[in-house]
Amino acid sequence: MSRTRALFFGAVALVLLAACGRGTEGGDPVPAAGGGAVAERLGRVDPAAGDATLLGTAAVPTLGTVLTDGKGMTLYRFDEDTAKPSASTCDGECAAKWPPLVAQAAEFEVSGVDRALVSTVDRADGVRQVTVAGWPVYRFAQDTAPGDAKGQGVGGTWFAAAPDGRKVVPASAGSAGSVLATASIGNLGTVLTDAEGMTLYRFDRDTAKPPTSNCTGDCVATWPPLLVESTEFEVRGVDRSLVGTVTRVGGQRQVTVAGWPLYRFSGDEVCGEAEGQGVGGVWFAAKPDGGKAGS
Repeated sequence: MSRTRALFFGAVALVLLAACGRGTEGGDPVPAAGGGAVAERLGRVDPAAGDATLLGTAAVPTLGTVLTDGKGMTLYRFDEDTAKPSASTCDGECAAKWPPLVAQAAEFEVSGVDRALVSTVDRADGVRQVTVAGWPVYRFAQDTAPGDAKGQGVGGTWFAAAPDGRKVVPASAGSAGSVLATASIGNLGTVLTDAEGMTLYRFDRDTAKPPTSNCTGDCVATWPPLLVESTEFEVRGVDRSLVGTVTRVGGQRQVTVAGWPLYRFSGDEVCGEAEGQGVGGVWFAAKPDGGKAGS
């Protein structure tokens, strides 16, 4: 297996935002505020990337954050492959239906994925296939637009791949509460998201040591806290040791990262939006390490 150096460019991942959000259908572009700018960017490859393979993330309805290629198309993993050692068992007719994500160059761009997890494996047909956490990743021929995930669960062996290489399981079926994940959003880079791919924020008037939320009353209507019923909730693409909860005044359990309580913003309507960034000089999209995006 050859090890591939992955270059991280958070800004290019804006093109990877697939159609998603509240009340949407998979694969349908969602116009955002500003004349449908998000829809116009769907599927567009960064011209500066040349022929380099792009590996990124996007939020897909019902699945949450998944791996994507440079055009925002969902990537999958195959249960009959192996990760240790990395090996693909999908060739011939299988590969026609499930085209492998091929690394055309020794260096390729990665966004929203831990670069240490990204490598390649030499396939039997002689091409170099991208792997994440050892798992070879594939497109699905029947997916025709960003946001499609028609390959999910096919044959009980094909599943959309999460940013950490695991199989994606819908939150309703696989977690005891909200899924905490990541996605790349414009010039903010990689930020935290909820199960629907909605941007999560932190509040400068809170404290991280000890974790304390100071957003109460009318504040909560604008900035709904990310709540869970149990401490056992699914986390994707985030260091689990940084993730915790804090008990709010009303007894609800709010998710924290690096001690900072997390919130959604009522002004965000679809995933990929971050209208709450910088509001009042105290609200900022949260990075996977708990830091403030844009700083």
